[in-house]
Amino acid sequence: MAAYIRQDAVMGRFFEPFLFEELPAKDVSAQQAYLTEVADTEVYLGLFGVDYGYEDAEGISPTEREYDCATENHKYRIVLIKRAEDRHPKEKTLIRKAEQDVVRNMFGSLEELKSGVYAALVHYLVLRGYLHYGPFDAALNMNATIDDLDKEKIRWWTGMAREKRNFPLTYSDENVHRILNSLHLILDDGRVTNAALLLFAKDPQKWFVSSTVKCVQFYGTKVQKPLASQQIYGGSVFEVVDQAVSFVMSHIDARVGERTASAQVDVAYELPVQAVTETIVNAVVHRDYLSTGSVQVMLFKDRLEVWNPGRLPKGMTVEKLNGEHASLPVNPLLANPVYLAGYIEQVGTGTNDVIDRCVELGLRKPEFRQDEDFMVTLWRRDGSGTVQSDPESLPNSKESARSWQGVGKELGVDYRVLERIGDFCQEARSLSEIAEHLGLGDRYKMKKKYIDPILGKYIEMTIPDAPNSKLQKYILTDAGRELGKIKH
Repeated sequence: MAAYIRQDAVMGRFFEPFLFEELPAKDVSAQQAYLTEVADTEVYLGLFGVDYGYEDAEGISPTEREYDCATENHKYRIVLIKRAEDRHPKEKTLIRKAEQDVVRNMFGSLEELKSGVYAALVHYLVLRGYLHYGPFDAALNMNATIDDLDKEKIRWWTGMAREKRNFPLTYSDENVHRILNSLHLILDDGRVTNAALLLFAKDPQKWFVSSTVKCVQFYGTKVQKPLASQQIYGGSVFEVVDQAVSFVMSHIDARVGERTASAQVDVAYELPVQAVTETIVNAVVHRDYLSTGSVQVMLFKDRLEVWNPGRLPKGMTVEKLNGEHASLPVNPLLANPVYLAGYIEQVGTGTNDVIDRCVELGLRKPEFRQDEDFMVTLWRRDGSGTVQSDPESLPNSKESARSWQGVGKELGVDYRVLERIGDFCQEARSLSEIAEHLGLGDRYKMKKKYIDPILGKYIEMTIPDAPNSKLQKYILTDAGRELGKIKH
């Protein structure tokens, strides 16, 4: 984290992190050394995890000593807590103590930690007047106050964040300022950031005219009239995303399955809902809001295109989006509440999830392109948009039980992916080769979902005595070859 702050072009100019481990040898006790530094520092950053750590003669850890010292010396305190199922009892007590004094945030991954620290430090710089111009979403809107926000939208968001991500605060009219403050969306004097307006304003388009989403359906594969359908959606970030996703899903083919025990009806869409949602969310959250252009969602006969005004962050390329990559949100204060509301599954994995969802459904791998704007293309099944049979609705016949379709139904996975693995593994293949053939970015996730369930019966290891060998490959068994002979 210290290296992250030092290397950042903005943070490195304002902050010099202090780590006890970097102190040179001194003729003072360790406790005296780090408490002296805490007393002299301007900002205290506490990262609280699972273990309480070393305890001194009085049973107090260095972390708690530091926190108490920062409190006694009236330092600006930032506390981030790692999500965990269980903690050391004393660590729980320390966290409860901190919760009485400061608004803290939670983190799970390193990318979430980075995003949380960055947002908190930007908020501090703005609060102290050191930073007047920052990321668009973190900038204060000088003409807006908390009175321009819709409390019902904040109430709805708080409920979603508690349900999806265990957000610690509950909604009340008296708690609104604290909720916004925990997200670094407001100052003590009631001034709000651009992100707060995009998320919760009574009329977001009053402040940002181009923060709409334009949705168009074309009859063919080109941009030409007449149009099959056209809508321009306004509202908060959440509202425009919901409306745009509904537009797409209501204009593509779907297959209705049987009613379940819970009285719900399963619907299989030709494009995965999660991939459509992730793509539209990314376009809305990561766009350039200084641009006068709007996000455009264009549905063609053979594809869905989502256009996003702006460019990829520095250091990010289209090639990197096709594999594992770090999260570099253009608007970090905007992205965090969207994640907490459950609109994206995990910070930094969006494009990988989009690719995996589409490929697992048997669709062509999505494409990313950076021109004047950024564009994502999700390919429909064919020119007519026809949906192939949903494996979950296949009849449980003896014939299908002896095919990849039957195996897929039995295991609860898409048989088309199993069939492609079977065809490819007529010869011995490594996990990396199989994942690349399928177009999936995470080979370990692919192995767990598709390889492990059929291992030993339909596919086998070439080096069974060393399952973790770097030379390990996979090849069909005789039973697997028999399955490949039956095509539907």
